[in-house]
Amino acid sequence: MQLNRRLFLKQLGFGAAGIGLLSSLPGEVWAKGTTRLLRSTPEAQGISSAGLLNFANAVETQKLNVHSMMVLRHGNVVAEGWWAPYAPDLKHTLYSLSKSFTSTAVGMAVTEKRLTVDDKVIKFFPDDVPATVSENLAAMRVKDLLTMSTGHDKEPAVRAEKNWAKAFLAQPVEHQPGTFFLYNSIATYMLSAIVQKLTGQTVLAYLKPRLFDPLGIEGADWEVNPQGINTGGWGLRVKTEDIAKFGQLYLQKGVWNGKKILPANWIEDATKFEIQSKGGSRKKEENDWLQGYGYQFWRCRNDAYRGDGAYGQYCIVLPKVDMVVAITSETGDMQAVLDNVWNHILGAVKDKALPADAKAQTDLKQKLTSLALPLQNVQSTSPIIAQIDNKTFNIAENALHVKAVSLNFGKDGGIFRIQDDKGEHRINCGMGRWVEKETDLSALPLKLTPTLIPGETQTKIASSGTWTDPNTFVLTVRFIETAHYETITCNFDKDTVKVEFRKSLAILNSAIKDDRPVLQGRLLA
Repeated sequence: MQLNRRLFLKQLGFGAAGIGLLSSLPGEVWAKGTTRLLRSTPEAQGISSAGLLNFANAVETQKLNVHSMMVLRHGNVVAEGWWAPYAPDLKHTLYSLSKSFTSTAVGMAVTEKRLTVDDKVIKFFPDDVPATVSENLAAMRVKDLLTMSTGHDKEPAVRAEKNWAKAFLAQPVEHQPGTFFLYNSIATYMLSAIVQKLTGQTVLAYLKPRLFDPLGIEGADWEVNPQGINTGGWGLRVKTEDIAKFGQLYLQKGVWNGKKILPANWIEDATKFEIQSKGGSRKKEENDWLQGYGYQFWRCRNDAYRGDGAYGQYCIVLPKVDMVVAITSETGDMQAVLDNVWNHILGAVKDKALPADAKAQTDLKQKLTSLALPLQNVQSTSPIIAQIDNKTFNIAENALHVKAVSLNFGKDGGIFRIQDDKGEHRINCGMGRWVEKETDLSALPLKLTPTLIPGETQTKIASSGTWTDPNTFVLTVRFIETAHYETITCNFDKDTVKVEFRKSLAILNSAIKDDRPVLQGRLLA
């Protein structure tokens, strides 16, 4: 009987990371061996286990909030780990790393001769062009969308509009296209819209048989705009290993299991320096945002390139050393994560295989199988529990339409209930541990973007709770297929409660505010 991989690894004592186990696992566990990446030890692929361990330790010490990592050398996974409650079988919001997948869809459409990069953008939207088409707008090419050089002085504000393409084309184009770099997520949306115009399919549907199925990427989903068009510049969710496969495909010049998925010349064009990029706060030789930009890929130091997304979603390809690094996170310092990749992971690479290092491999395995984000756990109980347990607090009128809240405590956890105009919502939490459930509460207040996955009504969460003082109970709720979490603070005073929501982006950056009101409640008589 075929064993579930995670259960099998757990029985062996290796947890979710499963590092370097290829030779010890029965063949049937790798039934999808044509799409699943191979596993190997770091030393067998010329990487020091100590360097990989140093990376994991460094991102923790620096509080960079990394959620997952996967390192490939010569096509083999040599290190992989997820900081609990994140896990291998969970998708993760990619934010702007989605752009590199949209670029790939354009490359496939070019290969199918549906368009060229020199085609003019207005050609695809004859019904949406303004009454007067400026010279610069008329000159804008698909290539200018790909290279973030549309000529706009600022990103077109279209997200409140019903027709994003029409709103994009209505914006002034101040610079000659192809000459002025401006990071522009709506330009990527326009690429998505073009692919849908030409194929009759969303980018997600178009990529499924051409990219996702051949690579064994299952369950991918993508946010849409009001017209049902994939957002393109953000909104894709895939697993960490899927990010790694995508990078490996690019490293292999578009070939997967002997089949050409994407032409090598497209990959060369997409990942080379096309235009001088902008960003970061350091001088050029130390700044991975000033190394140039290709077709929705950034050039990096160390002759590498990457797709990346807000708060630290990375697909890093290092052709000179035949390596790929995939990372997900919610970090406030994206450059610091890259610095650690160069210093510790790249720094651990040698030209040939290294002697086996049993101690270093054991240390690395122990680290990667015990990764966990820190839990806030001050007190698991309070003297006021008897007064509030399972009691309802009526909430004063508020913008969230919340009518009532309650807390119910058990032996090692609790249930937070919130009643609003849509019904009752529950959050189960552990004390000093994560409890994984689904919620019908929206992740929208936590995100950078207001777009949603079509049809998604349930969101996976992991929650924990603690008493920070005798009158204050704090829940930490991680939306584990996004990059984000929130805290819900319940402060009790006699027969009243205040409930405050704080999203992680506001915790990371004090300049960001959580717009949700503080709820005021009184114990139901």
